[in-house]
Amino acid sequence: MKRLWYQAGARGIVPFVSDTRTTPHAPVAAATAAVRRSAPAPAAGLSTLGLITVLTGAALPMLDFFIVNVALPTIDHDLHAGPAVLEMVVGGYGVAYAVLLVLGGRLGDMVGRKRLFLWGTAAFGVTSVACGLAPDAWSLVVARIAQGAASALMLPQVLATIQATTEGTRRTKALSLYSCTAGVAASVGQVLGGVLVSVDVLGTGWRSIFLVNAPVAVVALVLAVRTIPETRSERPSGVDVRGTLLLSVALISLLVPLTEGRATGWPVWSWVLLAVFPVSAVAFVVVERREEAAGRTPLIPPSLLRIHSVRSGLTVIVPFSIGWGGYMFVVAVVLQEGLRLGPMAAGLALLPLCLTFLIGSLAGPRLAARYGRGVVTAGSLLQAAGLVGLAATFHWGWDGLGAVGPAPALAVQGLGQGLLFPVAIRAVLSEVPVGQAGVGGGVLTTTQQAFMALGVATLGSLFLSLSGSMGMRDAVVVTLGVQLVAVALTVLSSLRLPRKLA
Repeated sequence: MKRLWYQAGARGIVPFVSDTRTTPHAPVAAATAAVRRSAPAPAAGLSTLGLITVLTGAALPMLDFFIVNVALPTIDHDLHAGPAVLEMVVGGYGVAYAVLLVLGGRLGDMVGRKRLFLWGTAAFGVTSVACGLAPDAWSLVVARIAQGAASALMLPQVLATIQATTEGTRRTKALSLYSCTAGVAASVGQVLGGVLVSVDVLGTGWRSIFLVNAPVAVVALVLAVRTIPETRSERPSGVDVRGTLLLSVALISLLVPLTEGRATGWPVWSWVLLAVFPVSAVAFVVVERREEAAGRTPLIPPSLLRIHSVRSGLTVIVPFSIGWGGYMFVVAVVLQEGLRLGPMAAGLALLPLCLTFLIGSLAGPRLAARYGRGVVTAGSLLQAAGLVGLAATFHWGWDGLGAVGPAPALAVQGLGQGLLFPVAIRAVLSEVPVGQAGVGGGVLTTTQQAFMALGVATLGSLFLSLSGSMGMRDAVVVTLGVQLVAVALTVLSSLRLPRKLA
């Protein structure tokens, strides 16, 4: 009996006929082998300066997802924002970013990744200035949504360009530096935010956390024109309009009510949107399968998700991102509102996590070459140990803890995160064909960003709700305990990764 399957190859996602009398995993194995055999040679190589330029583009969106956390109390005081609007300042950026990432990757495949990188970087600089000059709270929310959309144009081109212009050990190093950049930028964002707010550059206060992006974006634009080679898919497909709309509806209907529901008292519209989510999610899956079965290229090809390394890597990224996004938000609130640290002290308190994350990110890929997926498992266990240590520190040493008290636990946690994150990213991208680099990068970053935003919405809302009834100390201990469940899922998911990681 013959069956029609789909595989990722040099011409994209294409059908092939398989005999069902072979083993159940034969189609996926054939797809993986086809990726390795038929991927086209990389385009003109990416220079060291070009790599630095695209990594700058990777750092800016992640930096701005987190940099605002430490500045929220100051923004609230200056703009009289209120809890609901403050959550939109964080969540609006994350939702727009997550919704448009896959589309940004597809557009890069079509019109050129360098071109989209330039457009996205320019838009990011302009919208950052708009954030910094916002006259009121709702203007800031609108500017943050636009900034998230600009990030979604820029970031997918980074991974796609690395995939298309490097190979072998150079690609391995570039991907390691990418994951290191993304992880460290998240931690550095809150440190930098605290420093900038405290220094009050030229009297700009919190506005400097956004205005500082403008000169960086200008430098990145100048360098990108000279150092980044243009690449695009050999056989680009048109935009999957139905898939794009359904994915947007699904993400918005989930993330917006979870972000805003608690602060606005769970009005009727929030429940209506939550009811829309499962319907739109199922419709998206059905439409994508039909698109691929008809020989067209859907927004997220289901056959891409059947590649073992992609599927198993994403199952690690999902629980990690939920815990990471929520954790960074909760800790920022605890350090300032709970421990009464100023913005600079609150930011600097996270420095041990930044430093050990950097060490782990640099060491992780080298260790993975020897120990394989065990590095991800070990990193997850270290992260769990850090969370337990931090919960114990808060529970028994809350009074007079200061900025130094959490340092040991934060250092352990950062090391664990640094070990697992870059290796998981490499696993996801290791078998994605060059022709689908934009789609693969978009799927990875959308998954990461959407679930980070979900983490802020769920763990953040849980913490804020509990802090009103049981006090901030007990609330953060319970929230960290809930995050341990996500870490346990990360440990279990790591056991499904390929034993050897290239």
